[in-house]
Amino acid sequence: MKNPLPLQRGKRPLHTHVDPDSRASRLDVAHLRRLAEFRFRLRCFLHVSQTAAEEMGLHHQQYQLLQCVGGMPEEMAPTIVNVAARMLLKHNSAVELVNRSVEQGLLCRSGDEADHRRILLRISARGERILASLSEFHTRELEQSGPDLVRALNGILRASGRVAIASRRAAGEMAEAR
Repeated sequence: MKNPLPLQRGKRPLHTHVDPDSRASRLDVAHLRRLAEFRFRLRCFLHVSQTAAEEMGLHHQQYQLLQCVGGMPEEMAPTIVNVAARMLLKHNSAVELVNRSVEQGLLCRSGDEADHRRILLRISARGERILASLSEFHTRELEQSGPDLVRALNGILRASGRVAIASRRAAGEMAEAR
């Protein structure tokens, strides 16, 4: 399977292929429990996120779209192509999602002054109000549920011996961001 994400500076591509003949010869139940706990914690957060978006009158993908456009990395233009890549959607699915969001007054399209062939997406005033409210809600939710999510992830990394590497990498990325 081709990796749908463009390679970002200093980032490794995601693992997108499962090898049934890998060196794992038997099921490690303790490791499976750690993976299941992490997935459960992640799913809990995503469920709360989806419910919050629906309470604001959005489909959960519309919230993700607003977040994607508003939080697009500086070096990437907020185009449908980039939105599709960042949201792991097919191009035509991203177009439909953008069309619905424009119709609902959440996004606007505008021409790119530097490249007249491109259409840029931007968040409307209404979309910005909704995004600000949902972002505040999600931050509060992560303050509450985040420690459990991090503990579950650290349990996996610690058991595999990768927690030190991941911690150093995260610390380096946080230092770069400052």
